[in-house]
Parts: sequence; C-alpha cells; structure tokens
Amino acid sequence: MTKIDIINRVAEQTGLPKQDADTAIETIIALVKDTLSRDEPVILRRFGSFQTRAKNPRVGRNPKTGEEAEISARTVVRFKAGKHFKQSVNNENPA
Repeated sequence: MTKIDIINRVAEQTGLPKQDADTAIETIIALVKDTLSRDEPVILRRFGSFQTRAKNPRVGRNPKTGEEAEISARTVVRFKAGKHFKQSVNNENPA
C-alpha cells in the first residue's frame, strides 16, 4: 500500500474530498517527523510507538570487496508495534 492508496481510502471512508484527505495525511506525517526530530516519542495507542535511537560510529565492511569503511554516528527511528496491532496482524482477537 502506498501513500496515495491511504489517501484514497481515507477519502472513501470519511467522505472527505481527496485534497482534504491528502492534507490530513501530510499533516500527520509532518507532525510525526517534527516530534521525532526533537527526540520525543510518538505513541499511538493500540497501534505502536516510534522512538529515535542514537547509533555509535563503527567500522563496517563492503560485502562485495571486503574493504573496511567507517560508518558515522547517526540517529535511527525504531517502531515498536503495540499489542492490539500485533494481534490484528496475526488474526487474533485483541483482549
């Protein structure tokens, strides 16, 4: 499923015009990005949470040549699925 598929489904299920659904989805994505960029978690109850984690610099290897390469420090985003989300994906009845 792509972002345009999500926009189309939101428009269908809510009766919003596609332009308004697009604005809503873009706003949600922008809010999540902005919140994570400030190192604050985003918690969506019954769905999951997004958090940032700092990764230390390390030495990696090019798998093709075996040559070592420095991998710089960076921040990564981690998503942890919530209980109800996992149960829904596994077709279980949520408690």
